Amino acid sequence: MGDILSTAKHADLIYDVGLHRGEDTDFYLRKGFRVVAFDANPELVRLCQERFRTHVESGQLTIVEGAIVDIDKTACTNGKVAFFKNKSGTSWGTTQDSWAERNQAMGTEIERLEVDVVDFAAVLRKHGIPRYLKIDIEGCDLVCLNALRNFSVKPDFVSFESDKVTLRAVREEIRILQELGYNQFQAVEQFGIPDVQTPPNPPREGGFAPQKFERGSSGLFGNELNPAHWKSSGGVLRLYRFIHIGYRLLGDFGIMYGWQFRGASRLRKVARACLKRMTHAEVPGWYDTHARHISAR
Repeated sequence: MGDILSTAKHADLIYDVGLHRGEDTDFYLRKGFRVVAFDANPELVRLCQERFRTHVESGQLTIVEGAIVDIDKTACTNGKVAFFKNKSGTSWGTTQDSWAERNQAMGTEIERLEVDVVDFAAVLRKHGIPRYLKIDIEGCDLVCLNALRNFSVKPDFVSFESDKVTLRAVREEIRILQELGYNQFQAVEQFGIPDVQTPPNPPREGGFAPQKFERGSSGLFGNELNPAHWKSSGGVLRLYRFIHIGYRLLGDFGIMYGWQFRGASRLRKVARACLKRMTHAEVPGWYDTHARHISAR
């Protein structure tokens, strides 16, 4: 697509890219937003079609089944792509071979499926630009961000799961966001959301919906995030330096993770406490990057 498209933005619209069991979509619907939700796992799509039947029938919710992938880097045949369904954790389903191999190395069972490829830009053209774009699709988040380059109007807010492997990849994520016009950022630790987040009343996005967030949900978004936590690109990257020290020391394959010698557990405890002072969150945790566009109200 070469031309820049003038597609309208809708203040009452949210895209939930990574529907899963509908943990986030449920919150958005109860706040009064229209939602376009995406998932590649047929089992989860059927579950949510039944769970949100009345919202689908009313038109408040549209569910798009299939995988959003980088066509230039992914093997596709007749509009189909391999999707690796994770039987141990449904949130870990992915189209990325390397992600599937990592999950198998952690002892999870994988089932290979063929699913439809979704043209994300075509969905944007059809349904419009959302106020908030939430992305969590295990390895293809940047495909959605890069699709926004073809549109003159951008979502007011976006969020996606930040890279846990290298700080260089996080810098690239922030660079792409800046090119798209996003100038304020938050790194939000996901595991602790049920313990630290409560929807504000009066609400600052949509209507008020009391919510006890589930583990794995994306939580609050947009203007309902803590206003004191918005940072410049430099500020959020400084925070991510400490976060990545936590990943490298205490993450799934961290340096200290497998230590068995006497005193190792105490050293891990000390390292975790020191990093927690720097990040003000669980260590190592996992993080979503939230970004606010320069044009957002």
